[in-house]
Parts: sequence; structure tokens; C-alpha cells
Amino acid sequence: MPTVSKNAARVASWLGLIGQLCTLPFYSASGLLAPAWAIAVLLLVWLALLATAVWAVRANSAWGLLVPFVSVGLWFALISAGEAFLHWKG
Repeated sequence: MPTVSKNAARVASWLGLIGQLCTLPFYSASGLLAPAWAIAVLLLVWLALLATAVWAVRANSAWGLLVPFVSVGLWFALISAGEAFLHWKG
């Protein structure tokens, strides 16, 4: 069973943290479509994912690389659900 080297895990976790920081514009631009209460919820979700990315860096976990992908997926799903079910309009 192949294992990830410590340096590769460290690089992956840092890339995940940088990627998570790059998702902030998507969350903050949601104000063009979503109401204020939804923006607050989205930013809390983003902060929780940021905390996860920071934890991954501190633990040198390669799983941190998944955080920005989860972040973009959640953002897209929540905005799409708001448009479909709560009738948010841009």
C-alpha cells in the first residue's frame, strides 16, 4: 500500500489552504444573489472549512487538499438550492 511522504503531505496541505483562501471571492460575491442571512450562513461555512484547512496544515495532512474542492461544491450546491427552492434572484 503506497504511503504519502511527509513532504508531499505538507505541500498538499498548504495547497489546500491556499485553495481555500482563493474560494473567498465566490462566497463574498454571493451577496449579488442571496439575502443577507444566507451570506452570513455561507461565510460561517467558509470559516469552518478554513479552520479545517488550517488544521490540515498543522497536522501535515494530505487530506487538506480536498478542502477547496469541498468548499466550491458546497457553495455551488447551496446557491443552486437557494435559487431553486427559495427563489433567490440576481
